[in-house]
Amino acid sequence: MKTMKKWMFVAILITATVGAQAQVMKPSDLEKYAKERYGSKWVDAALTISHTLQLDKNQSLTYQEIIEAPGKTKQQLYVALNYWVTATFKDKQAITLNDKEAGCIIVSSTIRNIAEHTGTLNKYSVSITPIIRLDIKDNKVRITYTVQNYDILADVSGGWLSFPEPDQRTFGDSKRKADDKTNANLYDEQWEIARHYPFVESDPQKRTCAKALVMTHAYSNAVIDKVEEAIKNGLVGNDDDNW
Repeated sequence: MKTMKKWMFVAILITATVGAQAQVMKPSDLEKYAKERYGSKWVDAALTISHTLQLDKNQSLTYQEIIEAPGKTKQQLYVALNYWVTATFKDKQAITLNDKEAGCIIVSSTIRNIAEHTGTLNKYSVSITPIIRLDIKDNKVRITYTVQNYDILADVSGGWLSFPEPDQRTFGDSKRKADDKTNANLYDEQWEIARHYPFVESDPQKRTCAKALVMTHAYSNAVIDKVEEAIKNGLVGNDDDNW
């Protein structure tokens, strides 16, 4: 009976751990993470971060890092990362490529509402859809994280000088379903990162894009940290061959 209870406890613990990692990081936790590292003055933080960044040939924001994994085979690393990706990104459409033979996993998953800003006329809610590519070889993994656009939900009733009827004010409801076009106050845009602050100084959406850039940068760091943790310690910390 004691043995059974022990195994039930372990099963519950593993389930809870995996559940807690069902996404890389919630937007609220991501904002806390970003503030701890870069401060809460988004415009200043974005400018500082931009000095360490370089847009790629497609004018996308791309991060790349090679994580060393001495003594681990390509197969071992693939299994560990496939496990992490499957547990982390619950949307079945998120994994766009999973090729064991080639040693390549590609994920594209939307992070909604990473930044909000109320402007003079509009209110903006920003989401991003990073492409995360994992290239796997014996003893090492290369992670590439790319974002080209900010996905914007703009609310023409949510600005400081907007005065719609009370029942028409929507305050940039970022929870609106993607296919819901019933509210005329809400509309979708895509903003190319390269055409906005801090890469362009005179940007009418400077404050919105400053926070969006900082949060996008912070999310890249969180992803890389999680991948490194999965490579070195597994998803739950005890998924090795000693069992």
